[in-house]
Amino acid sequence: MQGVARQFFTLAVVYALAGMALGLAMSISQDHGQMPVHAHTMTAGWLMSAVFAFFYHLLPSAAQSRLAQVHFWLSAASGIGLLVGLFFLLAGNAAIEPVVAISSIGFYAVFGLFAIIALRAIWAPARAGAGRDGTVLR
Repeated sequence: MQGVARQFFTLAVVYALAGMALGLAMSISQDHGQMPVHAHTMTAGWLMSAVFAFFYHLLPSAAQSRLAQVHFWLSAASGIGLLVGLFFLLAGNAAIEPVVAISSIGFYAVFGLFAIIALRAIWAPARAGAGRDGTVLR
């Protein structure tokens, strides 16, 4: 794995470790008030980042675009903002709600950007003598 695929997979592993640690902490303390943060970390963080990583790994031509880097950095910033903000919101800090809202909108934009990148990559006509991922067919 290279480039943006490796960046997304690294981010996915970090999310998985954080989500599992939060799950263990809730289990040990018997306080499951942060369950929504745990669920968001494991699905929006671990699962989506891993899917993005494998998409870019399988379609390296899509990973070469500047939009792929924008996709990664917007995903990282909005995802971390969402999860940290949600953690503090559920802990009783209502003043953080605008951060959660902005991060949520940003994360929605992340998937919209991914939809553009992915659909353009899979529906693009293959170049003569090349596969959809840009590799030369032999």
